[in-house]
Amino acid sequence: MGCFQNQIAVVTGASSGIGRAIAMDFASQGAEVCLVSRRREVLELVAQETRAKGGRAHVCCADLTRGEDIDTLATTVQQSFGGVELLVLCGGVMVLGTTEQATLDQFDLQYHSNVRGYYALVQALLPLLRRRQGQVVFINSSVATRPSASGGGQYAAMQYALRAIADSLRDEVNPDGIRVLSVYLGRTATPRMAALFEKEGRAYRPELLIQPQDVATMVTMALRLPRTAEVTEIRIRPMTKSY
Repeated sequence: MGCFQNQIAVVTGASSGIGRAIAMDFASQGAEVCLVSRRREVLELVAQETRAKGGRAHVCCADLTRGEDIDTLATTVQQSFGGVELLVLCGGVMVLGTTEQATLDQFDLQYHSNVRGYYALVQALLPLLRRRQGQVVFINSSVATRPSASGGGQYAAMQYALRAIADSLRDEVNPDGIRVLSVYLGRTATPRMAALFEKEGRAYRPELLIQPQDVATMVTMALRLPRTAEVTEIRIRPMTKSY
């Protein structure tokens, strides 16, 4: 308890699933958490639950596909806290479709949601991370390590790009004392995965998938590691193969 006492954490995708679990874990261990998502009403509920458990949480409604929202978020964090210790990039959009069928509009949506928005947010917050020798976590997908012919070529391309951004960033900022972690996940019990199973016409059995709390536990364990070492990658998959 208290491993992140008085640290400032910015967590995207914090309204549900993995982002929510990580944000609440940070808060339970003493961090002051900025909850980032597009859905203000849901963020308010997460913030209320966090405060009810004794944590500190702030609603920071932002759409990362909008440059002005990213600028506003960075300005708010700068003025309110002056620095950031923890930045978690989680969420995004998944659209399935073969190369022949998937549209360029779908490609653009995933690019702006899964790549450009994260890149822009890292750029905006990097000076604040340097001030506190912070840590950055990219919640990625297993498709960035082993793409498949499942109609997810566009999505896989975005996650490959995110992997490259994380690896390049690590080399750039390690000398400043900033650590960068990429987490590559198999199928996890989240609302997005429930929608994917429905689209595939298969029964959704969340108990057979990775749990959001599993991811949160691994992330917080890695970030608590002494600064004599850095965890660069974590790969997690469901114990029971149900797909």
